[in-house]
Amino acid sequence: MAGVPHPMRGPNKFKLGVFSANSDGGLALTRVPERWPAHWGEIVDVAQMADRAGIEFFMPIARWKGFGGELNSREWSFETFTFAAGLAGVTENIALFSTVHVPMIHPVYAAKALATIDHATNGRAGLNIVCGWNPEEFALFGLPMIEDRYAQGLEWFEIMGRIYTEDAPFDFHGRFYDLKNVSGKPRPIQQPRPVTLNAAFSPPGREFAAKAADFLFTTFVEIEGGRAHIEDMNARAAREGRAIGVYTTCHVVCRESQAEAEDYYEHYAVTMADHASVDFYTGQKEKFSGSHEAEAYRLHRKRFAAGAGTYPLVGTPRHIADEMIRMQAVGFAGTTLSFVNFKNELPYFIERVLPLLRAAGLRETNSASS
Repeated sequence: MAGVPHPMRGPNKFKLGVFSANSDGGLALTRVPERWPAHWGEIVDVAQMADRAGIEFFMPIARWKGFGGELNSREWSFETFTFAAGLAGVTENIALFSTVHVPMIHPVYAAKALATIDHATNGRAGLNIVCGWNPEEFALFGLPMIEDRYAQGLEWFEIMGRIYTEDAPFDFHGRFYDLKNVSGKPRPIQQPRPVTLNAAFSPPGREFAAKAADFLFTTFVEIEGGRAHIEDMNARAAREGRAIGVYTTCHVVCRESQAEAEDYYEHYAVTMADHASVDFYTGQKEKFSGSHEAEAYRLHRKRFAAGAGTYPLVGTPRHIADEMIRMQAVGFAGTTLSFVNFKNELPYFIERVLPLLRAAGLRETNSASS
């Protein structure tokens, strides 16, 4: 692996990742019959397709309970350490992330599991650290939803880092963990640790990301508004003596014509939305998560039905490429992508949008997809 960068540190100016394919429906709370079933064989097909196309990363969501409504979306979801390990042997270049809830997963176990995946992937592992927001999932584990979750996250992150870097066993005495004689081998291939990311919007979340994440994922209502988020995050990271890449996250409807794309968007995200599930999800997120601007909940219900409040890339290949060019110009290092049905829709995105991004200088030619 020497001399080969992690895919998140590769040469493309605007990086791409497939997000939430481990869960039924992906990010969409919709009742359309073609909604993503998250069957393992199809997930493998999508991961290999993305791998061949040079897409940089494959990132799952972490869910333990569904969001009710007619379909109880995201109850069917694969656990993310084993998800990444399962994909390790059927992919070659793409980064494979695990999304981990700090309160539910002990740091000693997490360090061992992540190092295992890093060896299985030859240095392609990544960790999405989530400090938790859903009280129903805390209750499922018999855990209280503590107020200072990011302080727990920092202890968790410190323990993992010390396991990877200290030569002798150590004791740890903190507010949340009291551990004795801690050690763990093997160390990961990536040193001092695998790539980390965090999705944060609130000030406490961003302070955590400034200390613990290599990449931050954030949302916005309009692309130009993302500039302020990037400046804020860069300043927070600089105060910690660090640099951090800032990404956003999008849901995609790519069609031959703008009208066709917008008609399908209206169909799946409004006419066929699982409205009870959308109501529950947005209510919980607004109350407990702080992951979006306040106006997003009031003005953009369709975005939450369509893609968990992420930004819509809806239109022709040219329109979608232009939107991504605008994101890169604002300062974003890349974005995640989700679809109503990944296997049906990703091929068209690869065939039609990626060449436009290459022509714009945002991505290099990928021999596997040409």
